[in-house]
Amino acid sequence: MDDNKNIAKTYNPSEFEDKLYNTWVEKGYFHADADSDKEPFTIVIPPPNVTGQLHMGHALDETLQDILIRYKRMQGYNALWIPGTDHAGIATQIKVEENLRVNEGLTRYDLGREAFLERVWDWKNHFGDRIINQLKKIGSSCDWDRERFTMDEGCSKAVREVFVNLYNKGLIYQGSRIINWCPHCITALSDAEVEHEEQAGHFWHIKYPIKDSDDYVVIATTRPETLFGDTAVAVNPEDERYKDLVGKTLILPLVGREIPVIADEYVDKDFGTGCVKITPAHDPNDFEVGKRHNLEQIKVLNDDATMNSYAGKYEGMDRYECRKTMVADLEEQGLLLKVEEHSHNVGTCYRCGTTVEPIISKQWFVKMKPLAEPAIAAVKNGDTQFVPERFSKIYMNWMENVFDWCISRQLWWGHRIPAFYCDDCGETIVSKEDITVCPHCGGKVHQDEDVLDTWFSSALWPFSTLGWPDKTKDLERFYPTSVLVTGYDIIFFWVSRMIFSGLEHTGKTPFKHVFIHGLVRDSQGRKMSKSLGNGIDPLEIIDKYGADALRFTLATGNAPGNDMRFYIERVEASRNFANKIWNASRFTLMNLDITENKLPDIKDLQLEDKWIISKYNTLCKEVTENLDKFELGVAVSKLYDFIWDNFCDWYIELVKPRLFDKENPTGKTAQYVLTYVLSNTMKLLHPFMPFITEEIWQHLPHEGESIVISDYPKYDPALSFPGDEKNMELIMGAISAIRNRRSDMNVPPSKKAKIIIVTEKTDIFEKGSAFYEKLASASGTTVQKGKEGIDAGSVNIVVDSAEIFIPMGELVDKDKELARLNDEKKHLESEIKRVEGKLSNEGFVSKAPEKVIKAEREKGKKYSEMLEKVVESIKNLENM
Repeated sequence: MDDNKNIAKTYNPSEFEDKLYNTWVEKGYFHADADSDKEPFTIVIPPPNVTGQLHMGHALDETLQDILIRYKRMQGYNALWIPGTDHAGIATQIKVEENLRVNEGLTRYDLGREAFLERVWDWKNHFGDRIINQLKKIGSSCDWDRERFTMDEGCSKAVREVFVNLYNKGLIYQGSRIINWCPHCITALSDAEVEHEEQAGHFWHIKYPIKDSDDYVVIATTRPETLFGDTAVAVNPEDERYKDLVGKTLILPLVGREIPVIADEYVDKDFGTGCVKITPAHDPNDFEVGKRHNLEQIKVLNDDATMNSYAGKYEGMDRYECRKTMVADLEEQGLLLKVEEHSHNVGTCYRCGTTVEPIISKQWFVKMKPLAEPAIAAVKNGDTQFVPERFSKIYMNWMENVFDWCISRQLWWGHRIPAFYCDDCGETIVSKEDITVCPHCGGKVHQDEDVLDTWFSSALWPFSTLGWPDKTKDLERFYPTSVLVTGYDIIFFWVSRMIFSGLEHTGKTPFKHVFIHGLVRDSQGRKMSKSLGNGIDPLEIIDKYGADALRFTLATGNAPGNDMRFYIERVEASRNFANKIWNASRFTLMNLDITENKLPDIKDLQLEDKWIISKYNTLCKEVTENLDKFELGVAVSKLYDFIWDNFCDWYIELVKPRLFDKENPTGKTAQYVLTYVLSNTMKLLHPFMPFITEEIWQHLPHEGESIVISDYPKYDPALSFPGDEKNMELIMGAISAIRNRRSDMNVPPSKKAKIIIVTEKTDIFEKGSAFYEKLASASGTTVQKGKEGIDAGSVNIVVDSAEIFIPMGELVDKDKELARLNDEKKHLESEIKRVEGKLSNEGFVSKAPEKVIKAEREKGKKYSEMLEKVVESIKNLENM
């Protein structure tokens, strides 16, 4: 035990948080042993971007995971929390490219692939430790010996193994499909990477002339610039208006190319004009229509969303510039019938916010239907359970309607697709190892230029981090993992893909529970973002208030799946709570002369001792139940109430006389109870506030090296004293009622007064005599069954199981107090009249600023409330 007198006078987390964390790491407390026969409990960290910085979302995510892992470690599980980072393809490459452009005026193409990738690895090595160190700062008890990176050797091996296995099963294929294309990031995006937003736009009604006729049909489009890729106009076969038109030829405006009119049931005859332009290379529905009618696919946009040669004189223009120019040309040629305002849902890139283009492209895809089916079954039959359960519906909806997953990205940073093309025979070879020679003809090969979607490697994270595809001890011992903690915003991106990948490649679902939390929003309920400038840096909060205060704030009021608002005032309140614990602990330590931590014999316990022990015992039971159900916010709220109210505000005050009176034979018992309850409550609180709990526990009498590896307290039926608990609370109720009444009557605590308690439970209330004098300013206490000998003018207070009487003369001089209250009444009436006069003055109301008027109204309201209380006090006093 540390010398208990040496605990610092004031709570200053910066003095011990880093020091304690380093000790925990050095001693190996976070390391899990694959040879241990303890039951495993495993969490894999959602890997943050390797070059990112800790934001409040990470802080919440890591705090929740750390609470669970510390709790399970203390419960005796072989607890493993695997840390690591994600290579974050698009995000990292864009940062490095921007750095190149700004500082050196170069593009990645100037450097070439190999030299550029060297730059990205340098960037990763330079900034990669930053977020890891930030995770440590918040107290994350990860097993740092097992830290992983999505592009390390083992994870890369797993990626290749999966790609080749799926390819050989026919579940990965290459094909031309309509994909989402980001012209800013210059890459394909999967459906999950597209965010939809409502945008104001237009419907342009354009005339398409009928060949050898003065007539025309009208089509309406929101993207007129794709007109250059039209290869047909479609009508519904049931549409009587256009029956004679099917099979005829139209002249494509501005281009002059001939295109057919076709009949297809895809067309909704009741929408718009009933004629639809078909652009198979730029619309997913048109692509399917084109396949049915063998239409040509004409791609009219370059990768950067400028127009290509198919656009004729508009070649080289940006898509929106082209739109503006060509619409003007259509109008000039009399081919623009009208323009309508139109609000529509537009897909944007999740990374940069650019409007994506549906575009035909040759890409690699994962065939999703066969993989989705077992993943749907796993959640339906409860192999994986969502907490809260409502999120399983979002998962199900996504999986049941999933499209094939576009996995190729036109980037250089990432896992390069392990497909090789023979320059001589044209064969495609997919291989786990790099090859240089075609196995079919001996010709030279070149590798696919594209890399895999970042989420492809993230999908393997729960088992690739444990050594798969090798049959490692870690994989055998710690997989499947126990719980995944993540935000609801990546259920599609990540959770669903991990579940189907785990089932496909290991035959097991990757985790039993998915604990979903919400987003951390600012105090106004807005999402934290760079553009709003409303982000709060967790490290600044830690520097100012300590990691425990931040963790406590994030855990408090956290309900699974719900967003939370972040208020600095709440962090300050958390810091105040830590301060309260510190001061209570310091008081306890200053009054200890015992050297061991044990409970005295039950026969030696006083009523207040049994009360606090019984309350603590119930707390053990409830906190454990809450944590097992992932109700972390409920658990921490109960801990707060117990520590602040029961332990600090009541128990310490109740036992002070016993501690201070060195002759009191029950003083030692009080020391033992204080020590036992405080040290064990620190254990209960440890997962939430690891630093302050360790610092205090180390100063208290204890056994063992560290609170981190101590046993989590358990409910003990032998420590449950419901009768004594209820009896003590009758006494406490009486104390609170007396204090409240004295406060209402403005009687200072220094003014002592006799109290008489009338009750059938005299034996119980008599046990509180010393407490009434210490905590309720009683000069003496009489407990009796009848009301004999009580002054008619006594103050009367009714509480549970008793009536309390205090002689009025001992509390106040009735005449003096009445005079004071009447003076106060006059003053308040005068103030109310003054405010009402101001507010009824037209000149004041019309000229004064709104702020001033509002302040006057609030004053009036406050004075009225005060007057009401004063009148009530006068009435009460006159009736006594």
